[in-house]
Amino acid sequence: MFVNAFIKRPVLTSVCSLIIVILGAIAGLQLPIARLPEIAPTQVQVSAIAIGADAQTVENTVTTILEREINGVEGMKYIESSSSNNGFSQITVTFDSNADPDLAQVNVQNRVASAESQLPESVKQTGIVTEKASSNLLMVIGFYAKDKVYDDIFISNYVDLFVLDSLRRVEGVGRAFIFGERKYAMRIWLDPNALASRGLTALDAANALREQNVQIGVGAIAQQPAPSDGKIQLPLRVEGRLKSVEEFENLVIKTNSDGSLVKLKDVGRAELGAETYDSTVQIRSNPGVGIGIYQLPGSNALEVARNVQNAIAELKQDFPPGLEEVIAFDTTEFVKTSLEEVLITLIIAIALVILIIFIFLQDWRTTVIPAVAIPVSLVGTLAFLKIFGFEINSLTLFGLVLATGLVVDDAIVVVEAIATKIQQGKKPRQAAIEAMQELTGAVIATSIVLMAVFIPVAFFPGSTGKIYQQFALTIAFSILLSTFNALTFSPSMSALLLRPLGDRRGPLAGFFRRFNAIFAWIIRRYRAGVEFLVRLRYIVLACFISALAFTFWMYEIVPGAFIPEEDQGYFLGIVQTPEGVSLNYTQGIMEKVDKAMQSLPEVKSTFVITGFSFGGSAPNQGIFFGTLKPWEERRSQEQSVYGILGRLNAELQKIPEALIFALNAPPVQGLSNFGGFEFQLQDRSGGRFSINDLVQSAYALMENANKKSGIAQAFTQFTANTPQLQLEIDRDRAKSLNININEALTTLGAYIGSQYVNDFTYGSRSYRVYIQAEPKFRATPEAINQIYVRSQDNRLIPLSNIIKTTPVTSAPTITHFNLFRAIKLQGQTAPGASSSDAIASMEQAYQEIAAPGFGYEWMGTALEERSSGNQAPIIFGLGLVMVFLVLAAQYESYIDPVIILLSVPLALLGALSFLYLRGLNLDVYGQVGLVMLIGLASKNAILIVEFANQRLEEGSTVIDAALEAGEQRFRPILMTAISSLVGFFPLVIATGAGSASRWSLGSVVFGGLLVATFLSFFLVPILYIIIKSLELRYFPAHEHHESNESELLVPIPVTPSSPTLTTPSVPKQQRPSTHINLNTTVLSEEEEQKPKPSQRPSTQINDDATGLNEEEQYPKTPKRPSTQINDDATGLNEEEQHPKPSQRPSTQINYDATGLNEEEQHPKPSQRPSTQINYDATGLSEEEQHPKTPQRPSTQINYDATGLSEEESNNSNPNS
Repeated sequence: MFVNAFIKRPVLTSVCSLIIVILGAIAGLQLPIARLPEIAPTQVQVSAIAIGADAQTVENTVTTILEREINGVEGMKYIESSSSNNGFSQITVTFDSNADPDLAQVNVQNRVASAESQLPESVKQTGIVTEKASSNLLMVIGFYAKDKVYDDIFISNYVDLFVLDSLRRVEGVGRAFIFGERKYAMRIWLDPNALASRGLTALDAANALREQNVQIGVGAIAQQPAPSDGKIQLPLRVEGRLKSVEEFENLVIKTNSDGSLVKLKDVGRAELGAETYDSTVQIRSNPGVGIGIYQLPGSNALEVARNVQNAIAELKQDFPPGLEEVIAFDTTEFVKTSLEEVLITLIIAIALVILIIFIFLQDWRTTVIPAVAIPVSLVGTLAFLKIFGFEINSLTLFGLVLATGLVVDDAIVVVEAIATKIQQGKKPRQAAIEAMQELTGAVIATSIVLMAVFIPVAFFPGSTGKIYQQFALTIAFSILLSTFNALTFSPSMSALLLRPLGDRRGPLAGFFRRFNAIFAWIIRRYRAGVEFLVRLRYIVLACFISALAFTFWMYEIVPGAFIPEEDQGYFLGIVQTPEGVSLNYTQGIMEKVDKAMQSLPEVKSTFVITGFSFGGSAPNQGIFFGTLKPWEERRSQEQSVYGILGRLNAELQKIPEALIFALNAPPVQGLSNFGGFEFQLQDRSGGRFSINDLVQSAYALMENANKKSGIAQAFTQFTANTPQLQLEIDRDRAKSLNININEALTTLGAYIGSQYVNDFTYGSRSYRVYIQAEPKFRATPEAINQIYVRSQDNRLIPLSNIIKTTPVTSAPTITHFNLFRAIKLQGQTAPGASSSDAIASMEQAYQEIAAPGFGYEWMGTALEERSSGNQAPIIFGLGLVMVFLVLAAQYESYIDPVIILLSVPLALLGALSFLYLRGLNLDVYGQVGLVMLIGLASKNAILIVEFANQRLEEGSTVIDAALEAGEQRFRPILMTAISSLVGFFPLVIATGAGSASRWSLGSVVFGGLLVATFLSFFLVPILYIIIKSLELRYFPAHEHHESNESELLVPIPVTPSSPTLTTPSVPKQQRPSTHINLNTTVLSEEEEQKPKPSQRPSTQINDDATGLNEEEQYPKTPKRPSTQINDDATGLNEEEQHPKPSQRPSTQINYDATGLNEEEQHPKPSQRPSTQINYDATGLSEEEQHPKTPQRPSTQINYDATGLSEEESNNSNPNS
């Protein structure tokens, strides 16, 4: 077999392991690093601007046209839009998480192009931008001037010219833009009175600019075709564009009849100003700007942030004096710290697992080989992550932490088996070969069972599927490598390193003796406990059924969630001042917020933006960010982000002029803007309801939601009470006065709202030219009376002659969700409640006030949570089905898998109980932990059921088979379970960044495995007895030996003559190997046709060389030898092992080179020996090993230290 090649060639084996480690290490250096995989959905954003238009005008003339055309684009999940009073229209199209961003952008762009002809000319002139919306905001870098030596216009344009482009070229940066941008523009400030006195309007100034501020190519002298004698060609360049303020102010607008000129400076002034003044940024109480850096999908977050900071450090050398930069907001600090915490957890888990292995194996040689298997498997897994396009994130690292306890199991099995054979006197290499002949199939089969749990769930779609995929496949890859390692490296190194053990000496000898003695006592007490419960098995069955019901009840009461909120080292918040206030008023409120944040000792830096919000821009809106000091400086709960938010919100409530909330960061960037939930209330009436009707319903819902126990606070930033002037045009009078309404409104828009005319060149770049009335001429509603328009007969007529103003209120921003007008309500989960409780409370609040014509939809994190909650039972059920099918194929039975999988509910009970006791939610991390528990619980039950089946095949009763299986499997199950539990424990007690995720996953796997291991020891044997008895009663074809059910169920008294060793003073030491039934019997033709009732042939494989004398190997009673893998040395007499009624011949297959003499190898027909493999060094005396009563030898696999007392150990034969 291929394993032998590796045993005989240790250099080849070590080279293979080194190659695995090297490839894994190389891949690890190249893997992207992020907190989570790309689970945020793909988004494409469409932006347009109608200069001077109000929100409703933008909605009707721009937004509705575009979104109706875009709606239904391939792969679209939902579409949302906002139309603002500043003329800005923004449409965000959200796609499935697995959509190709580039293809999505192209598809949306094609839809926009088809709708462009329906848009106003002013919108087409300014342009429509379609771009991928990078959802992964990596960091914000703030720029400000000390002592305000530079204004925000200078800072913005310096950053735009000398910083922004450099950062966009940094590898891994997907998008970079400026918060609070003040891009240069030539602002032409007009005096309406001066214009009117000269018979001019704003349109005359605009026409003059279009006429004289142009850049036209005029060709070249002697340009081809040219005369043949031409010797030179001279290109012509015209300075058509104006460049400076002086040139613009000297622009001629009109020539009077007397030849005098009216210049721009006669009717206004020019200023190098900014395109927009709608928002401001303050950094450390100084005006400035911020650059938002978005990460390119698939890039390394930490590397991108480091490269950005290096680029800033290089650019800073050329900064003008007084210009400063600061990292105002950085998500990578949390990513870096949380991943470091997980790595520390991984290291601790590895150390604890190695310690447990050493305590149980009690020899450094047998410990070092499984210990080496850990880095080989875990580091090698990184190569698979690279191949499959994964990244190093919390999920893949969690997978490696949980795999730590799994990857050593197979290595332990192999090392123990080889060690026991060496202890029996075999040479190391021969011991390794013989051990692997038996164990190869078992190792592969166990690995297939474990991988069957994880691989299927990796194919689920959507955001939740990506989470399951990376976690599940990481564990599957590690199991695959550990299996390869157990079949190659472990036996090869065992053949080189392992030596026979002599008398135990050294400082730990006494500890080990006491440990073994205590463990032997525990095993004896365990056996007695199981025997007691067997008598009460139907009561135990009733308790198990009750436990199933309790498990379902626990599943219902444990709250669900998507991804837990974390202390990410920063927070953010919103500010909403009264409707109708100016930007300056809101800026004053923001300064108070900034001071409140800086008063907290845990806050490192602050960053505030006035006039901007995530829902749309408005003068009464603002957002703020606060970056906290490192986690190691904030140890107490009061210093966590939750304690800080509590104190900060209490201070912010003292600012009565505005509605202010400080909120935690969203758990997943790109799914939501804040932590909590997002709920869209929709107007589906088809136009029957006004915007005010929708607002009233939203406020009623918000008030009702705030009464629910699951919601801490529900709020909305949407308002419809912003003061507005409604202009009514007297069309009849306009016609009688011969006024063109289009020109009249265009003139009004140019004065009040500004008008983009054309471009000018400044430095090496082009900027826009705007005309607008001086601020003092548009400061009050009466300013409209000072505006004149020109009639078609060239008269100037006051605009007030045809326009009437009426004060009204309206919404500064109108939002749509899936084409319906909608209002977004946001909320925070109440303390002690879960996000699923908050979602249920919100839906209940809606149902209580629901009216016809309204509807709702979820978005962001809440939508993903609802989707993941629906998928969790399916994923868990799929894992159960796959394990069942694999086990059924392996055992050729549908009954044994049922017994094995009945241990899974015990794991669920433990997991859910731990979550409930710790007050945690069953989130996605907990759900993947539940999937893992299927494999862990099944693995323990497999060991018991497999051993019991072997004993049943050999003639034991159902009860004895179950009891002996539990007793013999107690130590190996407990050892592997403890090694896994100590590997999981660091997750349970995690602290620092990302601890909430580790709590959730650790509590599930630790609690589930702890309870499942303890209860399985008692419950699995009893379930085996009950179910196997029913099988033998109703499916007699599956009986393993000829006896009726009553005989099988008779308890065997604990006496020296019992068919099993149950005497507490001499605990059994045998751990059997995997039973392989080939179902082939070599019989003579006569025997095949007419087997005697007492000679039912069976196929057994016996791989053991016992080393017993001829008399012990060949009892005098004639028997037909059988082919069996017999792992037990029962110590029974001939009569007990071979009761006369059931003596039967069978076929013997000898896989082993026994080393017997010719007489022993070729016995007389009645004395054909069987092949026995003895894995165990029992440490018993010769008399204990070979009692005088003739004994039939059997196969013994002992995976553990004997657990004998000091006296028993000292009396043992060291060479046994």
